[in-house]
Formats: sequence, structure tokens, C-alpha cells
Amino acid sequence: MTLIPNHVMSQGGEEDVAQDDLGNVTDEYQEFFFEALKQKGIENYERAVAALLECIEIDDSNGVLYYELGKNYVALKNFGDAEEALKTAVNKEPSNEWFLDELYGVYIQQKDLSKAIKTVKQLVSYHPDYKEDLAGLYLKVKKYNDALKILDDLDKTIGISPTRDRMRNQIYTATGRNKDRIKNLEERVETNPDAETNYLALIYRYSESGDKSKAYETAKKLLEINPNSQLVHMALYKFYLDDNEADKAIESMKIVMKSNKIKADAKFKVLNDFIKFVNTNPQYEDDLLEVTSDVGESESAKTNAELGEYYFRKGDKEKALVYYQNTLNIEPDNFGVLRNVLLLLIDNKDYEKAVKESAEAIENYPAQPILYLISGVALNEMKRGPEAIEILETGLDYIIDDTKMESDFYSQLSESYKQDNNTVKAESYAKKAKDLMSKN
Repeated sequence: MTLIPNHVMSQGGEEDVAQDDLGNVTDEYQEFFFEALKQKGIENYERAVAALLECIEIDDSNGVLYYELGKNYVALKNFGDAEEALKTAVNKEPSNEWFLDELYGVYIQQKDLSKAIKTVKQLVSYHPDYKEDLAGLYLKVKKYNDALKILDDLDKTIGISPTRDRMRNQIYTATGRNKDRIKNLEERVETNPDAETNYLALIYRYSESGDKSKAYETAKKLLEINPNSQLVHMALYKFYLDDNEADKAIESMKIVMKSNKIKADAKFKVLNDFIKFVNTNPQYEDDLLEVTSDVGESESAKTNAELGEYYFRKGDKEKALVYYQNTLNIEPDNFGVLRNVLLLLIDNKDYEKAVKESAEAIENYPAQPILYLISGVALNEMKRGPEAIEILETGLDYIIDDTKMESDFYSQLSESYKQDNNTVKAESYAKKAKDLMSKN
């Protein structure tokens, strides 16, 4: 967790505070002071410090001098002197929020959490916003009960926030208070029954703790109060699948896949489950194709890749090739899909295209031996042995610790040399392939 003091977020108005607080001073004093501001403005912090020290020499009664001095020391990363200057400023004006805030920032940068806590406690009396900083500091020093007390208070007075919820969950996880975590979420659902996020968080935590029945009941309750909820179907489809309610599961998966509120990564998890389901329930294949036909462009590459895998495993190589090629049209640098396309071209006996596309692939991935092997296989099938020899012998140099692939190269080289009427080399490579395979 990163703490950002409020002073970092509120730079405007500081110069006005400094200039308006000078009071009645001599011309020399005023000249040094404004010289300090000018030098700070052009980031000449050492000269700014020197000018401020001249002011202090003339009259050290004004806390603003030490405040400005402290800020310049901070800019120079001289945190020890910065702390001393700012402590002096605070001693002169204990109720000045600017001074306290700057001192708080110094303690945070020094990672002196004990002093930071002491200072931010003073700041809380000026702005409740600092309470969240205090909770974060308590979390850092493992004063979990103190942190939770502040978080509870803030949630009640100004409402919940994702930042505080992250802190709260860190505490629950660190202390193993899963029951308290769930109780807090149950109370939120009870006090604000129309808030979808409360139900979703509770469903997730019930599922995480293994209480599937309560998670399922909470999901159904959310659907009752908000029939248009899309996010709830991220949980519901799994419950429907477990209960063998296939039609309801399919409808939930369709809602997820077509939703514009659900992120792509979450959709792909559902898509994987959808594909697994259709593998064993092929009567729903049309539903699968329906939801994947109109996905957004940013999602379609991975969707096509998943469908390519589905059809590849199913043995429908022609459809697999179509979806893989769709993927490459969107993501031409997807090497895994490119390799599968080339292998399918070999399977489909489209050797001329395999030679052409493997040659293009080798230009982009010259160190991938599989591309040379695919090209060699295709050339051999086209009875172009001498060309195959050249490409296969080049590819051999890129094989590292893969005896199966090396053996395949030797087998193809044996075939290539047969076509070139070189029986001695053909037999030599055949023997090499056999010897390698016998070692496995």
C-alpha cells in the first residue's frame, strides 16, 4: 500500500500563505524572502535555503520561514534538516495545517511511521480526509483493530470506497478473519439491499470460503431484486451447470459473453467453460457459435483462437483452420496460432500454401526449428527434395535439447536425399533418426 500525503495533492495556494503571513518586516528581510521564493521557483534550492537563513538571522519569529526552509530541504532530499525546520515551524504555529501536512510528508518519505501517525492524528482535527491516511498507517504498523475502527467509522459517515475496501480486505486476510469479512458484507446487503456490488462481493466471498449454497442463494436473491443484472451471471452459470440446469446455464453464459459491462479476461474464462460444456453436450454448439459471432473486435482474436482449439480437439480441422486464420488476421504475431495453421495446412495436404506461408514465417521467426521442419515436409511431399535438404539442414542448427524433433528432421532429410538419388546419405540420416528414437 502506498500512502500519499494530502500536501502532495494540494500544492495550490502555498505561496499565498507564505507571502500573506510576513507581517511588518524590514525591506532587507522582505528582499531575502522573495529572493528565496524566486530561487525555489527556478529549482535553485540551495540558494533559496541561503536566502531564508538570512531572513532567520534578521528575525526568526515567523513560522513561515521554517516552513519554506523545510520545503527546500525536502527538494534537496535533506530530510533531517527538513524535519527540524518543519518541527520549528509547527512549534511556532501548532494549529497551522500546512506546516503539519509538510512535516507529515517528510515522515512518510523517511518511512518513519511512528512519527507520521503522531502528526496525522493532529491533522485529523482539521480534515476528516486524513482519517483514511491514519487507517493506512495503522495497517502498515499492523495495528489492525485501530485501522478497522477508523474504516468502520468512515464507511458509516461517508459511505464505502474501493480504496478502503482494499485496506479492509488486507486486514481480514492478514488476520484470518474471514467470518468478520463475510459478516461485514452481510450487513452491507442488509442495510443497502439495492446495491449490486454488495451482493457480488458477498457471492465471491461465500464461494471463496466454500459455502456454495449461500453463494447460490445470494446470487438468486440479487437476480430477484435486479433482473437486469449482467454481472450476477458470472456466478449463476456455474451453479446452473452444477445443478444440471443446462438451458439456464447457457442463457447465463450468453448474457456474460454479450455483456459490455464484463471485462474480456472474465469472458474468456466463461468461454472456456462454455467450450468444455459443448464438448460433452454437442447439441449446444449453435449456442456457442451464436455468442462468439458478435463479440467485440478487441475480444475476437482470443475468441477465434479458442474456437480454433475447440474444433482442432474435436477433429474438425477445416473449421479449426478457419478460426485460426481469423485469429492471425487480427493478431499476425501470434506464433502459437501460426504454428497450428501451418501444421493444419500439412494435414489438409495444402503443401504449396504451407511452403509459401512457412517461408514468410521463417523471415519473422528465423530461430524456430518447427518452421523449417514444416517447410521441409511440404517440399518433400511436392517432390522437391533438393530444396527440402537446404531448408532442413538450416533448421537443424536451431534445435536445442529436443531429440524427437531432431529425429523428425533426420527422417525428412533421409526422404529428401532419396528424392535426390543419394542413397548413402539417405540411409545415414535414416539410421540417425532410428538411433535417436531408440534412446528415448
